[in-house]
Amino acid sequence: MQSSPSAHKISIRGQGTHHDPEPKPHVLLLTGAPGTGKTIVIRRVAAQLEAKQLRGFYTEEIREGGERRGFRLVSLEGMECVIAHADFSKTHRVGKYGVDVAALDDAASLLAPNPAAQVYLVDEIGKMECLSELFITAMRVLLAGQTPVVATVGLRGRGFIAEVKQLKESLLWEVTHANRDELPSRIVAWLVELGSNGRLAPGITDVCGKERAS
Repeated sequence: MQSSPSAHKISIRGQGTHHDPEPKPHVLLLTGAPGTGKTIVIRRVAAQLEAKQLRGFYTEEIREGGERRGFRLVSLEGMECVIAHADFSKTHRVGKYGVDVAALDDAASLLAPNPAAQVYLVDEIGKMECLSELFITAMRVLLAGQTPVVATVGLRGRGFIAEVKQLKESLLWEVTHANRDELPSRIVAWLVELGSNGRLAPGITDVCGKERAS
């Protein structure tokens, strides 16, 4: 994914310093009913930020003849792999889709701590992804760190899906058809607020539509 000329550059501060005895949550979870646009929100956030600062992935539908047949995982660095398909073996399945747990295990490496990463975007923490123990382990490490994470999470689910919603380090926002267009800017503003100096790069139009002075 290439940086847009209008991409925001943000600098993230650590948490728990003596200046901030009550650090703000560094994990933002987005939930909502299927089809409300959670993936759209994540992709629009990525488009507003500098690609070199981002790590993570999003998922997209695979459609054949107008019918949804599976799901593809796309990393923010451009790697793609099919993680579920109606034609896959049903050894591991969610609904009508066979799930390639080995592919999800490999994708867990996208969440490894990286000093260059300023933000992790994860779409999603869902029933398919949680069939991979490596994915769950990688997410736990990521969530326990200090780098901001914006992740979509299933509206319903037990186990790890329920666990992440209880994290004290997290906020939980619901995505709806009514608010999905405004959410990307709100999320970028939240990330900027976590920044070490709270400023956007010079000359970039901020989320309020005003250009900041350099």
